[in-house]
Amino acid sequence: MRKNISQQPSSRRGAGFLKNAAKKAAKKAVFKKTTVTPAPKPAKRNTALPLANEILLTMHEHMVKARVLEERLIKLYRTGDAYFWIGGAGEEAFGVPLGMLTYKGHGPEFDCLHLHYRATPTMIALGMPMIDSIRLQMNRSTDPSTGGRNFCNHYCYPQWNVMPVGSPIEVQYGMAIGTGIVQRRLHQVGQKGISIVTGGDAGTAEGDFASSLIWASRPGAELPMLITVQNNRVGISTDYSSQHGEKHIADRGKAFGMRTAVVNGNDAIETYLAIKAEMDYIRKTGRPVLMEFMVSRLYGHSSATGANRENGEDCIELLERKMIDAGVMTSKKAQEMYKNFDEESKRIADEVRSEPAPKAESIWNHIYVENENADWRKF
Repeated sequence: MRKNISQQPSSRRGAGFLKNAAKKAAKKAVFKKTTVTPAPKPAKRNTALPLANEILLTMHEHMVKARVLEERLIKLYRTGDAYFWIGGAGEEAFGVPLGMLTYKGHGPEFDCLHLHYRATPTMIALGMPMIDSIRLQMNRSTDPSTGGRNFCNHYCYPQWNVMPVGSPIEVQYGMAIGTGIVQRRLHQVGQKGISIVTGGDAGTAEGDFASSLIWASRPGAELPMLITVQNNRVGISTDYSSQHGEKHIADRGKAFGMRTAVVNGNDAIETYLAIKAEMDYIRKTGRPVLMEFMVSRLYGHSSATGANRENGEDCIELLERKMIDAGVMTSKKAQEMYKNFDEESKRIADEVRSEPAPKAESIWNHIYVENENADWRKF
């Protein structure tokens, strides 16, 4: 299903060159007693799937953990322990590979992440513990992202270059331009960090999305940006087909000379390979890519629409079937994983219930860098 408007060139050394080099090395060899360190064993690869077993098992574990966490957040809303829920249940096959492939660190030499409010799978893959998300959902002062003062899934992790997730729709597309400009300069001195931005299909109607395409593709000043759209074909309750005249949102990038791709975002393996290929292209060329991922929205828009299970392809079930058929895992192991994560999330929720809510005087905290005073009465 994936398609690109351009392909990367590839090169290969000739067999003759390698043969001659081997002969020269053999002539110079000095035979003496040595201690040989065994080479590390390569990751075990099944013959049926194009990824190593280790990658598949890690990806599946992150996807299950993210889904169980989202379902726990919904339960907390329904029991009155939280005011609101919005999340990424159904987008795990996109979000987890994105997090696994991110060059994680602090500073513009690493990847900069401009995410929206369906990014829990990406955060789990980056290493976020479930307790951080539950503290945010329950608005506890111990929440490391906002101190308990924002909606669930509005993450902020400066140590991983995860920029604050905002409630206004798609402002992240405009913000990503700024880090992209900085990273373009760093690419000129050999750094390979890129700016990654995610958002939904309905939000592409906003001017910020158009601005990101314009700024990312200026001739001679292209930005190393991975611009992504997760298309679940509905904006709150408005059907995609009633709003979009183009066949694919990614087609818009062609007008700007950008490389584009449309990917089955419910297929974790296809998504992992596609994201890796486009990240490699951006790091090598410093040019932007627009990717559209076709995903499912399994629990509605948010708690405002009921957060009930809806029809749609389940990306985790799809991956599990492939892994079980290939002998990578068993159905029993998958069921045990769900059970263990569910019990863990319940224990964490019970723990967080006893933690304090933010105090009134803390409202001025963390507005400015290094917690500089933000109380206008003390200016």
